[in-house]
Amino acid sequence: LISSSSSTTLQRPNASDWSYSLSPPPSRLVLPFSTSCNSSHLARPDQLPRAPRPRRCHHPLSPPSASNSPLFLLFFPTGHLSLSLSLSSAHTHTHTEVSMDLLDAGHRSFHVAAAAVCLLVALLPWVLRLLLGGGRRREGRGRRPPVAGTVLHMLKNFRRLHDYLTDISRRHKTFRMLDHYRSHIYTVDPANLEYFLKTNFENYGKGPFFSEILTDLLGDGIFVVDGEKWRHQRKVASHEFSTKVLRDSSSAVFRKNGAKLARVLSEAAVSGKIFDIQELLMKCTLDSIFEVGFGLDLDTLSGLSKGSSTDAFAFAEAFDGSGSLTLRRALDVSWKIKRLLNVGSEATLKKNLEVIDGFVYKLIRRKRMQIAKQPRDSINKQDILSRFLMESEVDTGNLSDKYLRDIVLSFIMAGRDTTASTLSWFFYMMCKHPAMQEEVAQEVKEATETSEHIPVETFMEHLSEKALNKMQYLHAALTETLRLYPAVPVDAKFCFSDDTLPDGFTVKRGDMVNYQPYAMGRMRHLWGEDAEEFRPERWLDDDGIFQPESPFKFAAFQSGPRICLGKDFAYRQMKILAATLLHSFVFKLSDEQKVVNYKTMLTLQIDGGLRLSASHR
Repeated sequence: LISSSSSTTLQRPNASDWSYSLSPPPSRLVLPFSTSCNSSHLARPDQLPRAPRPRRCHHPLSPPSASNSPLFLLFFPTGHLSLSLSLSSAHTHTHTEVSMDLLDAGHRSFHVAAAAVCLLVALLPWVLRLLLGGGRRREGRGRRPPVAGTVLHMLKNFRRLHDYLTDISRRHKTFRMLDHYRSHIYTVDPANLEYFLKTNFENYGKGPFFSEILTDLLGDGIFVVDGEKWRHQRKVASHEFSTKVLRDSSSAVFRKNGAKLARVLSEAAVSGKIFDIQELLMKCTLDSIFEVGFGLDLDTLSGLSKGSSTDAFAFAEAFDGSGSLTLRRALDVSWKIKRLLNVGSEATLKKNLEVIDGFVYKLIRRKRMQIAKQPRDSINKQDILSRFLMESEVDTGNLSDKYLRDIVLSFIMAGRDTTASTLSWFFYMMCKHPAMQEEVAQEVKEATETSEHIPVETFMEHLSEKALNKMQYLHAALTETLRLYPAVPVDAKFCFSDDTLPDGFTVKRGDMVNYQPYAMGRMRHLWGEDAEEFRPERWLDDDGIFQPESPFKFAAFQSGPRICLGKDFAYRQMKILAATLLHSFVFKLSDEQKVVNYKTMLTLQIDGGLRLSASHR
C-alpha cells in the first residue's frame, strides 16, 4: 500500500463475509492469492479519482492465519502511520486504532522505523484473529481452555511474568494465552501433567516452535531436540549419572569447591565485607560442572582474588545474558526481524553467542588434543565430554564439534544455573527465617559429629554420604525452596496432534502446552492454605523423615521419560555446599528492607544478586 496518508476500516455486516475499506484510495493494493476481490474495485495509479473514494474488498469469513490473512507492505512518505480497525454486527461493534510516527530525523533511525513497520505488519493477522473471534470455541470441536490474554499481556508483564501467570492460575487451572499463530496453554492441574509428560508422552515434545527459539543458544542439545537425537544424548548421560564412579568423583569435586567457597567467605567474615552469594555460587557450581562434566578445572573461585580465568568469567556473563534474551523471543513477535536487522536484543544476543562459541569450541579442541596424546586404554572417560568425544571418533558424521558444543552448553545449564539459583533462594530463605537457619546448622553438626570450631578441611572429612543422608531437615528445606522457587519456573511442550486433556479441555496440533512449577507451588488447592509460606516441615513425617510428593504435583525436576537425570546429583551438590557454609557461618541480609525479585529468564535467578554478610559461628 503506497500512500501519504491512509486509514483502514473493517466491517462485518453479516455472518458470511467481512470487508475493509481504504480511504483515501491507495496507489496500489497488494493482496494474497487467497483473497477474493472484484477487479473493478482496484484502480491503476493513472486512473485514481481526484476525490477520495473508498475501495472495498470482500473475504470469506474465517479467522486470519499465516496463510490467508491480508498482508500489506506499507510506505508512508510523511513518516506517520495510522491504522483503524472497526468490526460491527447486529449485536456488537469493535473499533481499534493504531497510530505511530515512523520517522523522526532527530531521534529515530531508518532501521528502527523499518522494524516498527514490520512489527505492525506481523501483528495484523493476530489483531484480525482476535477481533474476528478466532479465539472463540467452535461448536462440535470440543471445549477449549478459556482465553486469559495474549502474548502482548505477557510481554507487558515480563518482569513479573511468573507471578502474572500465577494470578491467572488461581482463577483458571488451565487457560490459554493467544499469539498470532497458535495458542499457549498453561496448566497447574497435576492430572494434566501426568498425561502429557508420561501417559501420552509421544504426542508432546519440544517441537519446532521451542526449537526455533532456543536453537541459536542450545542448538541440538538435550533440552531442545526430540526423537533420535534426544534418545542418544539421554542414553549416554543416563549411563554417566548412574555410575558409582561419577557419584564418588563428583562428591570429591563438590567438597573441594565447597572448601574453596568457605575460605572466600571466611575472608569476607573477618573483614566485614558484603558479598553477592549468588555470584559466588554461580562460580562454584561452574567450576564443579566443568570438572565433573568436562574434566577441566576452571578455578574461577580462586580467580576472584587473583584476576585470572578472564575467559571463563566472560563466558559465564554471556551465558547468563543469553538465557534472558532467548526466553524473551517466546513473547516478542518481532525477534526474527530484529535478528535479520541485527538490532536491539538480537544484536546483544549475537555478541553473547560469539563469546560462548569461542569459549566452548576452545574447550572441545583442547579435550581432543588431550585424548589424541594418550593411549586409548589409558584415557580417563569419567567425564561426560570424554565419553562423547570417544563416540565421535566412531560416528564422525553425527558427532561434529557443533553437536558437541550443543551438548556441553546443555549440561552447563543443567548443572550450574539450576543448582546455583536454588541455593541462592535457599540462603535467602535462611536469612528470612533465622530459626530455621539455626536448625539446619544444628542438624549438620549432629550428622557429622563435629563442633563448629574446626578447620573446613577437617569438616569435609566428616561430610560423608552417610552423614548427608542423615540431614533430613536440610533436604526438606532445599525441597521447600524448590517448591516456591523452582529452578525452571515454566516448561513448554509442543502438541503434535489434536488431543484432549484429562480436565476435558482440547489441545490443537501446534499448541504449546506449558506446566508451571512456580505457579503450582503457590496453589492452595495443592498445598493448603499456607501454600505461599516457607515451611520445610510439610515434607517431614512425625519421625522427621523426608516424605516425597508426586512428581506431577511437585514438578521441579519434571517427570515421565524426560525426568531430570541429575536430580540426585543436584541434591548431593546442594547439600554439601549448604551444610559446609551453614556449619561455619551465620548469614544475614545486607539490607533487610530490600525487596528481592527474580529475573525472568530460562532459570529462576535472583535479579541483581543476593548481597549478604557472614560471621563465624
